[in-house]
Amino acid sequence: MIRVRVIEVVDETEAVKCFRLARCDGEPLGLYPAGAHIDVTGPTGITRQYSLCGPPYEADSYLVAVKRESMSRGGSAALHERTGVGSELTISEPRNLFGLAPEAGQHVLVAAGIGVTPLLSMAQQLHSEGKDFRLHYFARSREQAAFTALLERAGFADRVRFHFGVPRHDQADALAGILSGLDRGAHVYTCGPKEFMERVSQTATGFLPEDQVHLEHFQAIEPPGEPGEEFELEIDTGEVFTVPADRSIVDILEENGYPVDTSCREGICGTCVLQVLGGEPDHRDNCLTRKEKAAGDQIAACVSRSRGPRLVVEL
Repeated sequence: MIRVRVIEVVDETEAVKCFRLARCDGEPLGLYPAGAHIDVTGPTGITRQYSLCGPPYEADSYLVAVKRESMSRGGSAALHERTGVGSELTISEPRNLFGLAPEAGQHVLVAAGIGVTPLLSMAQQLHSEGKDFRLHYFARSREQAAFTALLERAGFADRVRFHFGVPRHDQADALAGILSGLDRGAHVYTCGPKEFMERVSQTATGFLPEDQVHLEHFQAIEPPGEPGEEFELEIDTGEVFTVPADRSIVDILEENGYPVDTSCREGICGTCVLQVLGGEPDHRDNCLTRKEKAAGDQIAACVSRSRGPRLVVEL
């Protein structure tokens, strides 16, 4: 974890504040891949994940945008109300679960609301590399859309399309118009409310293979089906533990003296991912990609379970 100081605060909208962070020791924070996120521990001790939305090639500071959630449990509210220039916070190293596909012939970025944050860093990276891309930004209104001024004056402004005030029942047609003419080598990236991303994914997979459509989740989804059956968990020391139906792999490992690095405990951030050596995971997370889940050699230990009587993992 890294101690940082807030060096700038900007009100992007009535509900969104941007915080620029620099290391307390004066050293550069370092480069990061476009689409990456960090854990931010706020003044109340609550940790949340926020996408880095500044240029990935600028190492001196990091920029995050925080939307104040109406049902905040103390994370976003504390950052909005109790964090200003000079405040000190703790952050993690950047992690990337939403990277750009190097093989893509074209990149299509589709954002809704605060979901523009990881796509903004992607747009800046793609522009710096001279890659073919478009950024489509859906929001209820211009006033509620963050970074509009920045996007309008950016060197890639001609690649940005704003879609303000599109009713939900019209979004499917708008998305079909955006995605229907793509080359087979294009990749689509989307971030925003769950229903919006589902709409983008359903539309995009009508024209492109599923593994060329990438989603970034800010919120956990409900686990599929029943809580799950009890199963045995074997670790690479040969020890075997029982995971009851109402406990997680992380819970049982910690209880037996094997702490696992965690952050969100909701299957979003990817901190707790372990290697699977045997058995079949029952994936209930939003951090592994479809391809990674199909391979079956990783598991998000905070939420996912086993489809069979025994799962073997490497610590």
